[in-house]
Amino acid sequence: MKAWISDAVHHTLSLSEKPVPVPARGEVLVRVLACGVCRTDLHVIDGELESHHPGVTPGHQVVGEVTELGDAVTGLAVGDLVGAAWLRSTCGVCEWCRSGRENLCPFSTYTGWDADGGYAEYLTVPEAFAYLLPAGTDPVSTAPLLCAGIIGYRSLLRAALPPGGSLGLYGFGSSAHLTAQIAKAAGARIFAITRGKANQDLARSLGADFVGDEHAVPPEPLDSAIIFAPVGDIVPQALRATKRGGTVVTAGIHMTDIPAMNYESELFYERDLRTVTANTRADGAAFLRIAHNLGLVPDVTLYPFSRVDEALNDLRAGNASGSLVISSGSLVISSGSAPESKEK
Repeated sequence: MKAWISDAVHHTLSLSEKPVPVPARGEVLVRVLACGVCRTDLHVIDGELESHHPGVTPGHQVVGEVTELGDAVTGLAVGDLVGAAWLRSTCGVCEWCRSGRENLCPFSTYTGWDADGGYAEYLTVPEAFAYLLPAGTDPVSTAPLLCAGIIGYRSLLRAALPPGGSLGLYGFGSSAHLTAQIAKAAGARIFAITRGKANQDLARSLGADFVGDEHAVPPEPLDSAIIFAPVGDIVPQALRATKRGGTVVTAGIHMTDIPAMNYESELFYERDLRTVTANTRADGAAFLRIAHNLGLVPDVTLYPFSRVDEALNDLRAGNASGSLVISSGSLVISSGSAPESKEK
């Protein structure tokens, strides 16, 4: 099969051939239909995350069709449409797994980091960590929900946003533009602080109450803020923008160093600084229900499988807004299946 392979030494990605994987016990083989592009993939390729699996195929926002069942698979069938997300497995027995916090499991593994991901024609997914999707689900518009959406949802939970509160979103890419729609549906006011005209225009189109560049100061103190940009310098900036008792959440798996902070102006008055680490399967299931009920649709730029490297370069350079999605050659997109998509 064709697959994109990362080189941890030279920090490059190349299209090559790999054997079609064989599902192990409890796993299913999935034919990839669409895979979202995430900044975490760049962290893996660029060596900002420690290499876990040399030559790994990145990609962890996958929608595909089950084509083969491993031993002991009982809840899925050939032909089912499933989603595969970042969290691939946990031990199930540690104190965090047993207390409903499996995202903190020290033995967790991740799609596209510890095991091959969705920038390939096929991948294997543990049945217990696959999201069964309704027949007729659009793969392209669903793919970004499987990480950008889920992580945005968990970040919003961690942000302790009061009803009708003011929410700052620092960086307005794939995750933030989905989070903004959920928060607005709940009555929040959105303050988008982001670089790039395309991202700023997207924020305005979604009804943000304020849009400014990466150095902007919101016109009023924020109840909560979520930092999606992997830039440590933003942390004290966001803390200064929150009111007394406010909460700032850092949503990424990687961030540049946070500079020294002033206790009184940035942390005092019971401001909370919180992080997000992956997600639980319960988060994913809850978010997908909410997304379905809200009719949540990402703004998508679509790339063919042959141009994964171009999609990642566009993300790296900030040349695309919203969600970037890779479509497989086997996915036939009808004229009405994803009207929000822009092809490149």
